[in-house]
Amino acid sequence: MAGTLYLVPTPIGNLGDLTDRCREALASADFIAAEDTRVTRKLLAHLNLRQPMVSYYEHNKIESGVRILARLQSGETCALVTDAGTPAISDPGEDLVRLCAGAGVPVVSLPGPCALITALTVSGQPTGRFTFEGFLSVNRKNRRAHLESLRGETRTMVFYEAPHKLLDTLQDMQAVFGGERALSLCRELTKLHEEVMRTTLDDALRYYQAQAPRGEYVLVIHGAEPLEEPPISLDDGVAQVLAQLAQGQRLKDAVRAVAQATGLSRNELYDAALSAREA
Repeated sequence: MAGTLYLVPTPIGNLGDLTDRCREALASADFIAAEDTRVTRKLLAHLNLRQPMVSYYEHNKIESGVRILARLQSGETCALVTDAGTPAISDPGEDLVRLCAGAGVPVVSLPGPCALITALTVSGQPTGRFTFEGFLSVNRKNRRAHLESLRGETRTMVFYEAPHKLLDTLQDMQAVFGGERALSLCRELTKLHEEVMRTTLDDALRYYQAQAPRGEYVLVIHGAEPLEEPPISLDDGVAQVLAQLAQGQRLKDAVRAVAQATGLSRNELYDAALSAREA
C-alpha cells in the first residue's frame, strides 16, 4: 500500500504559528522533502526532531520528484515543506502533488500559515473575490504583459514580491493601473518588524524611492471598477423576442427568456412584443 504525502505549512516568521498537527506530521514522517534542507534543519532543531531529509526545489523537482514518488509507492510517508508558508502555493510542490495524484498516492494538506491569506485578510481590501498572481517575471517585457492582462480585473489582486524588485514592480503597476489605485503593502508578516501600509501606487512609489525596500512583500491591490453595462431599451428587448419568434419559439417562452437575460419587465415586454408582432 502506498504511503501518504503530507503538505505541511511552516511558519512565515513566528515559530509559534506551527500547529500541533503539523508538528505531529513532521515527527511521524519517514522522511521530509524540503525546499532548503538548511532552513528546515533549523526548524527541526527547534522541535527537537531529527527526521531524514531530501531536497526538493525548483531546479531538481523532476528527478527528485520521481525518487520521492517511488518511496511513497513503497509505503513510506513524506512531509513536504517549503522554507516558509504552505507548500504548493507559488511553489514547485504543486508538481509533486500532481505527480502523486496521477499515480494514485494519497495527498493530505494540513492547514497552517500562508502569506497570501494573512496579507489579504489584514489588507483592508475586498476579500469576497480575489485572484492570486504570485511572483511577477524579472523580465520587464513579460512583467508588463502580465500586468496588462489584468488591466480590467475587478477582483482584488495579490502578488508576492522581493525587495530588490519592488520599485520596478510599483512603477509598472502605476503605469498600467494608474497612480490612484489603492493597494496594501504587507511586509515581514508575523515577524518582529511586520508592517502593513495601506496607500496608493503613487504614494507607495514615492515612499520607496526615498527609502530602500526591506523584507519580503505581499502586495494586495484593489481591483478595477466594473464597467457599467448600458441598460437595454424596451425596443431592443422586443427585437430579441421577435428574433426568437422567427426561430420558432413561442411568444410566452421568448418573452420569459429575454426578460430574464435583460432585466426588462416581463409584462411590458410581452405587451410591446405582441403589438410589434401584430403590426
